[in-house]
Amino acid sequence: MKKWEELPADFQSEAVREYYDILSKRKGSLAVKRIFDIFTALIITSIVLPFMIIIAVWIKLDSKGPVFFRQRRVTTYGRVFRIFKFRTMVTDAEKLGTQVTVSGDSRITGAGRFLRKCRLDELPQLFNVLLGDMSFVGTRPEVERYVDRYTDEMKATLLMPAGITSLASIKFKDEEKLLDGAEDPDEVYVNTVLPQKMEYNLQYIRDFNFFYDIKLMFMTFFAVLK
Repeated sequence: MKKWEELPADFQSEAVREYYDILSKRKGSLAVKRIFDIFTALIITSIVLPFMIIIAVWIKLDSKGPVFFRQRRVTTYGRVFRIFKFRTMVTDAEKLGTQVTVSGDSRITGAGRFLRKCRLDELPQLFNVLLGDMSFVGTRPEVERYVDRYTDEMKATLLMPAGITSLASIKFKDEEKLLDGAEDPDEVYVNTVLPQKMEYNLQYIRDFNFFYDIKLMFMTFFAVLK
C-alpha cells in the first residue's frame, strides 16, 4: 500500500482519507488477500483450462472475431490495464452502441448470451488476477470515461485492486434489465446505477477483511447458480 503522499494528487482528499486510514490498519489482510489470489488463481486456472479451450473453440465457430475481448479498464490508484474476457459480442461492438449492455442487446452473440448468463465470459480474468491487475473480490473495473465521472469519495474504491466480483456485482447481476429501454443507457448508468453500486463498494472497504472476501465469493457462486 502506497504512502499517503505518494498517492496521485486527485486521491489526496478528505473523502478518500477516511477509507485510506481504514485500509492502512489492515495491511496484514491485504497481504493475505494477494497471496490467496495468486494461489487460488493458479489452482482454478489449472482446473478450468480445458473448459476454456472448449469455450474458445465455440466462440470461433459461433461468430467472426477474436476469442478474447480486451478493453482498457482502471484499477489501483487509477492505473489503466487491459482486461481479459471471452468475447460475447460481435466484433467492434463498441462502435455500434454504448459501452453498457441492455437486455436483448442485438450485439451479443449466441454463445455470448450463455457465457454472460453463467458469467463464464469472466474466466480469463484469472490471468488478470495472476498479473496483479485484479483480485477475486473488489470493485468491478470501469472504463476510463466512467472513472472520469467519479466523485472524490468514489475514487477511494481505487485504493484496492479491481475485482472479479463484489457485493455490488451480486446486487446488480441483472443490470442489463435496469438499463433496458433507457433513451441514453450511458447517462442512466453514470447518474443512477453507478452511484448505487458505489455505495456497496465503499461499504466493502469499511467492512474489508479476508474472511469477508471468502463470504462474497460463496455468495457469488450461489447467485450464479440461481
